[in-house]
Amino acid sequence: MQQILTILTNKPLTSSVYEMTLSGNTDKITGPGQFVNFKLLGLYLRRPLSICDYGKNYLKVIYKVVGKGTEQMSKMLPGEQLDVLLGLGNGYDLTVDTKKPILLGGGVGTPPMYNLCKKLKELGKSVTVILGFNTKEEVFYEEEFKQIVDKVIIKTADGSYGEKGFVTSDFSHEYDYVFTCGPEPMLKAVYNTTTTSGQYSFEERMGCGFGACMGCTCKTKYGNKRICKDGPVLVKEEIIW
Repeated sequence: MQQILTILTNKPLTSSVYEMTLSGNTDKITGPGQFVNFKLLGLYLRRPLSICDYGKNYLKVIYKVVGKGTEQMSKMLPGEQLDVLLGLGNGYDLTVDTKKPILLGGGVGTPPMYNLCKKLKELGKSVTVILGFNTKEEVFYEEEFKQIVDKVIIKTADGSYGEKGFVTSDFSHEYDYVFTCGPEPMLKAVYNTTTTSGQYSFEERMGCGFGACMGCTCKTKYGNKRICKDGPVLVKEEIIW
């Protein structure tokens, strides 16, 4: 659904990562793991961004400045408006049978873990969160997660903060299901390290964002799927590397 949303806040979390909160009609967002598509001035393709958090009439996204689109977003001010396609993708399935899920987020794969964490906690689950970053300077949202659950572990590749290593390093945690989002090498490592079923959120270049252009099609064990429409969340058992 297309909506015009108004920026409430737009602030840096690190030197290159920003958090933007917007107000407007968010009724079409149905669950954690979905994404939105922003139309930006002078750019032909919309910019897809995962949803960090949402509620009645508000939306929060976290984005990393990596190109013209996100650079333009970082300079936008409260009161400005954005044309947004809402409620895209399938999101995470919360009806799965799990009591002790583990959430693994890597870098800018961290944002969708936040609302997912809130929803799982509301369902009475015992949640463990592991977030991976390259360095201390890149860490964000640690305290926000700790306000929801006690089991929050930060990993940095260079060991400058938290535990040294990746989200799959020294993996001896008690869990019965996996939810994850991050770069593909991380997702593959999670796939190879964990022993239970799980749901994996993939990133892919998108043209339309709603399944019409077929540009983000990938192969699965159950046939071709479009990451934007049939994903971005795939279950472990259908993934082909």
